[in-house]
Amino acid sequence: MRRIQQFLTAFTIAWAYFVLTGEVFSSKPNVIVILADDQGYADLSCQGVANDVRTPYIDSLAANGIRMTAGYVTAPQCSPSRAGLITGRYQQRFGVDQITNCPLPLEEITIAERLQNVDYRSGMVGKWHLSPNAVSLRWAKENLPNFRESAGGRVNIPLKKVTEYHPHTQGFDEYFAGEVQQYFANFDFSGSEVQQTGKWRRERGYRIDLQTKASVSFIQRNHDRPFFLYLCYFGPHVPLQATSEYLERFSGRMKERRRYGLAMISAIDDGVGKILSKLREHGLEENTLIVFSSDNGAPLKLKKPDDPIGQGGPVWDGSLNDPWIGEKGMLSEGGLRVPFVVQWKNRLPKGITYDKPVSTLDIAATAIAAAGIEADPALDGVDLIPYLTGKNQASPHDSLFWRFWNQSAVRAGKWKYLKGGEDREYLFDLSLDEHEQTNLLVQHPGIAAKLSSKLEIWSKEMLPPGAPTKGADHEERVWYQHYFP
Repeated sequence: MRRIQQFLTAFTIAWAYFVLTGEVFSSKPNVIVILADDQGYADLSCQGVANDVRTPYIDSLAANGIRMTAGYVTAPQCSPSRAGLITGRYQQRFGVDQITNCPLPLEEITIAERLQNVDYRSGMVGKWHLSPNAVSLRWAKENLPNFRESAGGRVNIPLKKVTEYHPHTQGFDEYFAGEVQQYFANFDFSGSEVQQTGKWRRERGYRIDLQTKASVSFIQRNHDRPFFLYLCYFGPHVPLQATSEYLERFSGRMKERRRYGLAMISAIDDGVGKILSKLREHGLEENTLIVFSSDNGAPLKLKKPDDPIGQGGPVWDGSLNDPWIGEKGMLSEGGLRVPFVVQWKNRLPKGITYDKPVSTLDIAATAIAAAGIEADPALDGVDLIPYLTGKNQASPHDSLFWRFWNQSAVRAGKWKYLKGGEDREYLFDLSLDEHEQTNLLVQHPGIAAKLSSKLEIWSKEMLPPGAPTKGADHEERVWYQHYFP
């Protein structure tokens, strides 16, 4: 009798919820975040900017969901941008302004850790880039007893120390972390049982396809429970690599670096298609929140020179940031505004374009809200679902802030205030067709002063506190002289 009463009580509560809200209970949604590496704003065909790019599967996410035209990252460089995304907090709050500030502190709470707490299975595949690295000099001095800096300002960090900050220490149950052929993993492609501890393994094959295979393996193994997959493709980041299968799709006359960049993006798009196919195989697509974005804008080397394909370093990766000005490393739109698409078939409208500013900071807040977790005021991002469904007509953010190298910037509404070192200052109206081609600082000094004050207040809350105080370094000066003469 007591069990019957308990059942009736639970049924009554559920029915009352349905009557009041018009919604029915459903299982927790799966969450998949797919992050490209150095892919510019132009390079989804659904953006309508470049006519040589082919991304039918990512386009289908936009057709079945929402394409954000003002989607931003928190930094124009990989490691700090990823730190902001995976924690949902401005990475400057914990001192990861740039690659040299790695690793991500272990005490920071990631999306994976938050979802683990409500019984999600979490998986990470591809480029992690949040462990100590060869330029983590400050960390190395504090943590390596035999610290020795090379003449080039680099340090050799023992592999054991590097892996102490890998995905398995930040909430990921399963991981296949790596970039080309070397992966630190605790599972393989076969779908066999996950190992207790990870090991380094070498895989043959094309790096984008390897990362897709690992992701599909994760979904196959976990399709019967809520899961979170964080897939970080290592492409189209240099070194440019592509198989003949992908290169043959782009046979027209173009720069060879563009051909390779398009081929890598096409491989990523095929990967998205295989992930969608696996979700459909198990009837999961309707209840899966999928986000596609990039970690920053494309590096252009100013004029997109068609350097030899094998060349790495600060060279053009074949991707485009049009119509925005600037490139990776800059706090102009070209460095910060990226592709940003969200699909959640049973919750979001289809084929909508959303033009209010959003941030990769919002991915964490949106994911945990979708999983039924109470909002955390420590997060800087917001749950986007009420905004994307039209329940909240306001802008998700009053302001968005950036600080990188000797640059700082803030966007509030249509206005963006940018400082390039101490000697360059700009005010742009991003609603105009001219966007960052016309500096309106002289015409609107009051707006510039107000935004400068907001930026200063925000900077004082960060670690270390305060805005950059140095003039632009050589690379920054070259960029600003070229793009903002």
